[in-house]
Amino acid sequence: MRKVLILGGNRWLGARVAARCLAAGDEVTCLARTETPLVPAGARLVQADRRRPGAYDSVLDDWDEVVELAWATDVVDSALQALGDRAAHWTLVSTVSVYARNDEPNADEAAAVVEPVDLDDYGQAKVAGERAAADRVRDRLLIVRPGLIAGPGDPSDRFGYWPGRLRRGGDVLVPEAPGLRVQVIDVDDLADFIASAGRRGTVGVVNAVGASLPFAHVLTRTAGVTGFDGRLVAASEEWLLAHDVGYWMGERSLPLWLPATEVGFATRSNAAYRAAGGVVRPIDDTIARVLADEVERGLDRARRSGLEPSEERALLARLAPPNSRHSTRC
Repeated sequence: MRKVLILGGNRWLGARVAARCLAAGDEVTCLARTETPLVPAGARLVQADRRRPGAYDSVLDDWDEVVELAWATDVVDSALQALGDRAAHWTLVSTVSVYARNDEPNADEAAAVVEPVDLDDYGQAKVAGERAAADRVRDRLLIVRPGLIAGPGDPSDRFGYWPGRLRRGGDVLVPEAPGLRVQVIDVDDLADFIASAGRRGTVGVVNAVGASLPFAHVLTRTAGVTGFDGRLVAASEEWLLAHDVGYWMGERSLPLWLPATEVGFATRSNAAYRAAGGVVRPIDDTIARVLADEVERGLDRARRSGLEPSEERALLARLAPPNSRHSTRC
């Protein structure tokens, strides 16, 4: 029986990795600061604050696999110091935010990364973590760089905003961005890959990203899955920014929308991921599962990303003059 230690395992992705390992017959331990209902039954939970002395005392054992999900450099470093010599294989979950440029379509893992100067910056801290891991466990190291992760339970609301919003119906404000693309990796495909790659002893660097699709296509597929029969009302980038609508995620944003200069962010190569056994499920499947989750959690709930209904109504009202917008019906 393989022994797997997940540094995390009590939240969205980590819990799903833990579940995959348990299903394969592994003995799974999750080291986390707090307990949550997401820790799968059958996993051993060790509660510890990794910034405190003795945090790893209960897991100083030999491990077939260690999965690191954290990004704070002091936490990543402390784990490597305590456990690096005890792991037969080490998986570091990083991010495509490590890359220095987002204007190179189809860039692969060889693309330049940012220099880790500001360790409060997520991408830069992940680069520092990658380098620390390479120094300590290079010959046993898999670095997984996911793009946008989508799926049921997503706490960010980035992808889920759109199935939830289209299910509610009516006029929907969307960005007028003909070149905009979306590239997501389903959380369950990612969890399957991390668990199986660890079992195979896969090493190297892998961009765990899905298919690059036009944003308009994703909206059309979402409309079909949700039964949307309203209108998509498009506003230009200039108009949206002038009215304090933000890119990508967060409050008062249109999620997944990116500046035109960031064309490479959602067009990264996934050739290495596929070659290493990674699977990319059809986007309709992800949309359908996300929609079911959105309905269960409540379509009118407060969200971490997107426009509040009142905000969207006010913006649509200001966009009313015909020469200021165009709309399509799905």
